[in-house]
Amino acid sequence: MRRSHVTTVSLLAALTLAACTNAKDVLEPSAIAPQSPTAGTGTAATPTTPATTAQSSAATQPSAPAQPATTTAPPAKSAAVIARTRLQVAPIVGASVEAATPLTAALQTQAKQRGIILAGSAGQTPTHVLKGYFSTMSEGKDTTVIYVWDVYDPAGNRLHRINGQQKAPSVNGGEGWAAVAPETMQAIADQTIDQFATWLGGQAG
Repeated sequence: MRRSHVTTVSLLAALTLAACTNAKDVLEPSAIAPQSPTAGTGTAATPTTPATTAQSSAATQPSAPAQPATTTAPPAKSAAVIARTRLQVAPIVGASVEAATPLTAALQTQAKQRGIILAGSAGQTPTHVLKGYFSTMSEGKDTTVIYVWDVYDPAGNRLHRINGQQKAPSVNGGEGWAAVAPETMQAIADQTIDQFATWLGGQAG
């Protein structure tokens, strides 16, 4: 009876030790730790693919600079269009005679510099008619000139519109057109002819 009892106790002790070693193996952190490095390498690897696609897309774009080669022809065409242009400036609407005089003179000067011929007393038939509408707005020590130009063909069809405003200090201590300096009207004339010539150049294409 003593041997059987001893044997039973030893068997129970052996089972208890076996159970403890199995539990230790299951709870051992070394069995889980190797998973975190693999997960980190997986997430780190994914950003490399967009980088390669961005490089490949950027590599395909350098083919676009071939377009500037086509811009060499338009200047000759635009020059030809300007050379054929006969511009007639209609009477200015809304501006005083004192303000319209330097404006008209500056329009003629700037047009000649840009190679645009003005149709007038020479009897030349105009290809374009320029009609201007002007108004002023005084605020404090400044006066703003607001202008609109309509470009018509000889048949009276409107082809283009140029508009803008020019702000400058008031002169003579007045308001309205009396406060507008001749230099302000000359600046408007320069901008108008420049925009008109740019529009003509666009018609060459």
